[in-house]
Amino acid sequence: MWDVEERFSPRAIESLAALGFAVGSTRGVVRVEKYGCGAEFRKGTDDLYQMTIIPTIMLNGQFTRLWDAGYQKFLLTDEGLKVPALATHLKNLRKFNEELRTALGVPTFYNEALGSVSQLSVYDRVKGRKGAVPDETVGAHEASGSH
Repeated sequence: MWDVEERFSPRAIESLAALGFAVGSTRGVVRVEKYGCGAEFRKGTDDLYQMTIIPTIMLNGQFTRLWDAGYQKFLLTDEGLKVPALATHLKNLRKFNEELRTALGVPTFYNEALGSVSQLSVYDRVKGRKGAVPDETVGAHEASGSH
C-alpha cells in the first residue's frame, strides 16, 4: 500500500503529464489518470501534495474501491454499485500503480509487487457473523438493484 502521509513537490506532480498521465487540476486537487485508473492528490498548506485517493480503477469517471469478496474481486462505487473486476482492470491497475510509483520515486516492496491489493476484504461464510452476506456488509448492490 502507498504511504499516504508522503508529500510530493509540485514539480513531481507536474512532471506526470510528460510521462503520459492525464493530469487535471482544480483548486489544489490533482487527478492523475492512465489506463482507466486514477489517483488523487491534494495540495497542503506547505504547498506539497499528499495522496488522498490511492491508485484505483475508474468507472464512468468515478474512483472505485477494489473489494475482495472471497470468491471474486469487485469494483465498488461510492453509491454501492458492485461491478465484477475483470482481469484487464487488475492488469491496468497494476501497470498504473507501478508507473506512478516509478514516476514519483516511491519504492515498491516485494509483497506489494505480487498482485492487486484490495481496499476492502470482507467475507465470512459462517452464518450469522458479520461478512456472512458480503454485499450487505459493504452496502453493495447490483446495477439493476435499488439504492
